[in-house]
Amino acid sequence: MPSIKVSKDSFKGQSIYIGIDCHHKSWKVTLLTDKFELKTMTRDPDPASLVTYLEKHYPGAEYKAVYESGFNGFTVCRKLRSLGVDCQVVHAMDVPSSHKDRQQKSDKSDSRKLAQLLRSNGFEGIDVPPIHIEVDRKLLRQHFSLTRMLTSEKNRVKATLFQFGIEIPERFSSSQSRSWSKVFIEWLRSVPDIEPKLQRSINNYIETGLLLRKQLLEITKQLRSLSQTEEYKDDFSLLTSVPGIGPLGAMRILLQVYNMKRFQTMDELCCYVGLIPKMYGSGEKMITGKLSKRGRKDIKIMLIEASWVAVRKDPALTARFNKLTELMNKNKAIIRVAKNLLNRIRHILTHKIEYEIGVVS
Repeated sequence: MPSIKVSKDSFKGQSIYIGIDCHHKSWKVTLLTDKFELKTMTRDPDPASLVTYLEKHYPGAEYKAVYESGFNGFTVCRKLRSLGVDCQVVHAMDVPSSHKDRQQKSDKSDSRKLAQLLRSNGFEGIDVPPIHIEVDRKLLRQHFSLTRMLTSEKNRVKATLFQFGIEIPERFSSSQSRSWSKVFIEWLRSVPDIEPKLQRSINNYIETGLLLRKQLLEITKQLRSLSQTEEYKDDFSLLTSVPGIGPLGAMRILLQVYNMKRFQTMDELCCYVGLIPKMYGSGEKMITGKLSKRGRKDIKIMLIEASWVAVRKDPALTARFNKLTELMNKNKAIIRVAKNLLNRIRHILTHKIEYEIGVVS
């Protein structure tokens, strides 16, 4: 029987769709063409060896790959792109799943589903940031994590006091107890009429909290130093001119958004941040729900907090807020103001101009 040789142009003009289900020790890879499924195989987690295999068996084809966002970040995507593969990363929640898929889940079915999704062009890939942006974001995420951990330690102390019926003296304001002022910590270290063992437990919480606060202060200093580097200092100065946006908030926007021009419309930016409502529609009926849980939660919270400051400092936003409160409650009104503020931020970063008091976009 005569053999059929594969030449370097055998698959020229054709596309190979590659769905990759990534794991630490191996990948499950499904290959599709426009007409049928080629194969599903297990591969070592190595982009170079996968590309070598593709070039050997399907020379001349256009290779398109996709995998779910997860533990391996964007490293695989960058390596595949550098090797000539059009690779994309998809949000795990954007991969459609039927009831049957959920009942019979496997790595093979996951990789096949990804390849089919890629072939049908049924998703919008996640933006892959430059590696230096991803590195700088680590500082921001460490700050966010430490802040939550410190808050947890403070809550544990308050819960312990409440559990054993110990009341915080009235001489301490809520801000002192919340921020752990020096005098409040001194009181916590020597609560009167308390069991010695319980005092030691409280002291343990205090020591952990103080260590977290020290680490948080160091990361804050590093973020401030980063804000004055050549890449960020100009936009940082523009953002801190916005009422309610401080140094940390400015860096949060710069590192997470990093390129405002990648959002073609304001709706795209609102969707990225999460300032959009859930929508439920059927027939002629459309129900608007609460804010979507998707998006950058840290930026969304920061913008809402900044909006409360902005409505006190900017007369135009004050007027906007007052008008909105005639139609809805204050919590809903401040969400609309946060959208206005986000639109202003988009404008100043796009046109490189400082915030102007008295203008509502």
